[in-house]
Amino acid sequence: MRLANSAPLMRELYGPDIRVVVQEKENIVYKMENAGGEGMITRYQVFPGIELLYNDFHMGECEQNKLPCRDMMEINHCWEGRFECEFPNGSCTYLGQGDLAVNMLTNRTTASFFPLAHYHGISVVIDLAGASETIDRLAAVLGNLPIDLYAIRDKLCGKGACCVMRAQESVQHIFSELYTAPDELRQGYFKLKVLELLLFLTRAESPRQGEERRYFYKNQVAVIKAMKEYMTEHLDRHFTLKELSVGFNIPLTSMKECFKGVYGTSIYAYMQSCRMEAAALMLRQTGDSVTVIAEKVGYANSSKFSEAFKKQMMMTPSEYRNKRV
Repeated sequence: MRLANSAPLMRELYGPDIRVVVQEKENIVYKMENAGGEGMITRYQVFPGIELLYNDFHMGECEQNKLPCRDMMEINHCWEGRFECEFPNGSCTYLGQGDLAVNMLTNRTTASFFPLAHYHGISVVIDLAGASETIDRLAAVLGNLPIDLYAIRDKLCGKGACCVMRAQESVQHIFSELYTAPDELRQGYFKLKVLELLLFLTRAESPRQGEERRYFYKNQVAVIKAMKEYMTEHLDRHFTLKELSVGFNIPLTSMKECFKGVYGTSIYAYMQSCRMEAAALMLRQTGDSVTVIAEKVGYANSSKFSEAFKKQMMMTPSEYRNKRV
């Protein structure tokens, strides 16, 4: 069965700049671009009323779900990277590696970001009415299928909530094969795994309120992003947490919690990674000595720099440079 273009719905979900670049019998590939990079979305129909999308973004910000869509559920799984969604009330929620989110597209969002400038994952988009009819037809053939999409909606997305389930083995089991399934078996895997996912959500409990902080306020996030920009522009300097807290006028505990919420790791680990990535770039693109590069990324002692570089890159700076000559 040929997959319909459905360009109006895709523009509602992802903004007016999305366009078709490949259209085949079983899938359609869309591309979106902005000043920060590009994103590719590969769309498949699994059942009538249920579609699966592979998302591959290399950008910092994208338009997404600017217009609410009635009775449409979106289930997102993050394979790699990080996704930030901002709501009209000023709250922001985050999806990290291995996390699963269930959201109704009646919820209007004001902005979407990829804090790590890349994101890879899967979306399952469900038209509740059409998919419910499909499940009824499948149950007539397969026997009892205890899947009630409206009950899943009410349990996980009641009062307009976006339900985020943090990474767990059961979720990983469902999605892992979708990322590696051979092309000739994909359609079969899609059907099996989507039904497995819906059965999992049927049994899943909504995360308890207060179990883990999932939302941060927009003004806090703005401070954290400004702080990150300042630190990455001054890699030669090391800032204490107290200096950052005072300098950016944010309580120390809130600063640490919000930074990890936005970027998925601690301030120290994030900056350490930035320093090594910047050093690797200079090793590839300049003739600066290891000692000079070490100083530029905040190391007065080149031996300590080499040790830190090897820990992240699995080779010394000299080995890294020679390998890429």
